[in-house]
Amino acid sequence: MSAPTLDLLDLDSSLGEEERQIRAVVRRLVDDRVRPYVADWYERGEVPARELAREFGRLGLLGMHLTGYGCAGSSAVAYGLACLELEAGDSGVRSLVSVQGSLAMYAIWRYGSEEQKQRWLPPMATGEAIGCFGLTEPDHGSDPASMATRARRDGTDWVLTGGKTWITNAPVADVAVIWARAEEGVRGFAVPLDTAGVTTREIRRKMSLRASVTGEIVLDDVRLPADALLPEAAGLRAPLSCLTEARFGIVWGALGAARECLETTLRYATTRTQFGRPLAGFQLTQAKLADMAVEWQKGYLLALHLGRLADAGGLRPEQVSVGKLNNVREALAIARQCRTILGANGVSGEYPVMRHGDNLESVLTYEGTSEIHQLVIGQKLTGVSAFT
Repeated sequence: MSAPTLDLLDLDSSLGEEERQIRAVVRRLVDDRVRPYVADWYERGEVPARELAREFGRLGLLGMHLTGYGCAGSSAVAYGLACLELEAGDSGVRSLVSVQGSLAMYAIWRYGSEEQKQRWLPPMATGEAIGCFGLTEPDHGSDPASMATRARRDGTDWVLTGGKTWITNAPVADVAVIWARAEEGVRGFAVPLDTAGVTTREIRRKMSLRASVTGEIVLDDVRLPADALLPEAAGLRAPLSCLTEARFGIVWGALGAARECLETTLRYATTRTQFGRPLAGFQLTQAKLADMAVEWQKGYLLALHLGRLADAGGLRPEQVSVGKLNNVREALAIARQCRTILGANGVSGEYPVMRHGDNLESVLTYEGTSEIHQLVIGQKLTGVSAFT
């Protein structure tokens, strides 16, 4: 019997040497700092977020696709490969990096003043400061245009009132990029979380993304100086562009969770014996494995294509929606199918399959539900918006 392998299409040949090296570095980090501990983090619902952030920062993973201010300036494909390896460890770990770099740091990098960039980006790149992204509200998730958080001018100051929820990193963050509706439309603000009137509360009893810190942010007449405003962020397009950045990482990250499930299941199926033969020797098992492997390879090729488009400067939001819709949906299907091959062991914390499946249920929802991405794609196909 030949050794089990997932590499059907020689996908490594499509990568450059530097891309393979970056992937290898992140994979070693995950092997050393995530895989031995993540099952326990997940079970306890705790994660050493600040410690991990500093370690990720030392390797240049935080905001790695941004340039300047201590950021690595890596390619989009290299960033995607890093997301894949991080999520192979756990979706929550990848979320820590993604929210820090593609949401909080990107918003400041793209829309902030030079003073804001100098203040926040260097310590965020090293992991000494942690950021979060406050868009989702208790009553407004998929419909951010209806946000209830308000920003009003008071002399030269701004006063923010409202609340945000399901905010990754919020309970441990130093700064939040808060989106609020002002008289002139949606505006963004860099809000230090030690500002008077700001409170955060961790959301507990999650059944998914348990190795991730998630919280609520309450803004009770929070007074900010004029220079807290992100000067280039005007209108809803600004936060949506940040979401596009984060969704690109998810396109790759979901493949990591699916790969971990598949590799675990391949090892299990070739060593677990039933009815006198390994599970891998049964036709039904091979059919399941073949279908899952084909979908994984297709998802990888899609992610790589989007990465090359991004590096060429031509990636469009609806293309990212294609990637997130397909890859998260297929990754979740792979996790569920892998669970069936592992049988009862599939629900054991000794194997990562159920944990990845539970995490992917959240990934399916955040940064735009599957239905939202279907509508984005549908609008591009038909020229007709179904959102309103």
